[in-house]
Amino acid sequence: MAIEAHDNKTNSYRPRIADKLLSDASNTSGVAQIAGPKWCGKTTTAEQIAKELVYFQDPDKRMSYRQIASEKPSLLLRGEKPLLLDEWQDAPQMWDAVRFAVDHEKAVGQYILTGSTLPKQQDENEEIRHSGMGRFSRVRMRPMSLFESGESNGTISLMDLINGEDVYGKSILSLEETAYVLARGGWPRRFSMTPMQSIERMTTLRR
Repeated sequence: MAIEAHDNKTNSYRPRIADKLLSDASNTSGVAQIAGPKWCGKTTTAEQIAKELVYFQDPDKRMSYRQIASEKPSLLLRGEKPLLLDEWQDAPQMWDAVRFAVDHEKAVGQYILTGSTLPKQQDENEEIRHSGMGRFSRVRMRPMSLFESGESNGTISLMDLINGEDVYGKSILSLEETAYVLARGGWPRRFSMTPMQSIERMTTLRR
């Protein structure tokens, strides 16, 4: 089964703080692992630098991918690097396959793993036999901040607040806009919706 080639030029992509974290992880380790909640943008961020990819939740291919992962996982690692394995935890055998490949390839920036869950402990999952220590760099991703979405001017540093520094800033949002963005959250796909569509979506999710 052919691995999908990927053109990583996404014109509508909003730069993320995680971009640099992913770049640093890829430049220092064979594997960059991105973990975070569903819908926070893990896959889209990884797609910006991936050359080829495997979507384990592709309805047309997931059964074939899982079968290959079970019998000969190295077949899924033959794409151009960096190779993205999206929702890799659906085929947990890939964890050790990637770790083994990195040990022998001896190069950084080979693989990106994305998933909404972290690997289980070895004693809970017999399909993961190695922690990945020294081969994997982990990137924790969260929904977009207001600075990433362009709705904050970034004049106040959270680190300064934590350190007890005197800070001052003026929001670029009105009170009504502030209430809206707090209710909307930082989920990237919401930004392509109108406020009314986003509110309707929030209402639907709560039903």
